[in-house]
This record gives sequence, C-alpha cells and structure tokens, in this order.
Amino acid sequence: MASSRTPVSYTDAARWYCIIFLFLIVLLGSLTAENSLMDKMNPEVGSTCDEIYVVGEGETLHTISEKCGDPFIVEENPHIHDPDDVFPGLVIKITPSGPLHNF
Repeated sequence: MASSRTPVSYTDAARWYCIIFLFLIVLLGSLTAENSLMDKMNPEVGSTCDEIYVVGEGETLHTISEKCGDPFIVEENPHIHDPDDVFPGLVIKITPSGPLHNF
C-alpha cells in the first residue's frame, strides 16, 4: 500500500527555515528602530546621571554637561586639568543643577 503523502525535500524545508529566519530578523529590526525613534522623540527618558559618572566612548565634557544638566563639571572636578583631554573611563563627579540653582 502506497502512502498518499509526498515527501518534503531538504531544499524545501531549508527554504522555509530561511524565510522564517529572515522574517524574524526584519521584525526584530523594526522593533529596534521603533525604540530608537521613541528615544529621539523623548530625550529626557533615561538621561538621568548618577553623582559618579564614567565617561564613555565619544563623549566630551560639553555633551556630558548637556546630558546631565551640570554646567560646572570642570569646576567640580579638580583632577581635570585640560577640558579637552577627556577619555573613556575617566570618572567625574556630577552635580545636576535643578531649577533652584539656575539664576
């Protein structure tokens, strides 16, 4: 007695696995892009800084000052002799100025 099912070839199965895999990559990529867009639309989300801040790759004192709301980073960190000589891993003290500190 012969089976009525047709055998699935390995190439057909591989093709379907590739299609599903590519679909998942596109789906995950769109979710990541959506989250990135939301972060750009609302820059205050996640922009709080701790009192002790470690400088990251590509950051300057200016960008850290804007991000953390501390315009007096150099004055509060006497170990920074040259404001242009900031490197990843440098530890600095952050004192965000609130509405009471801005005159």
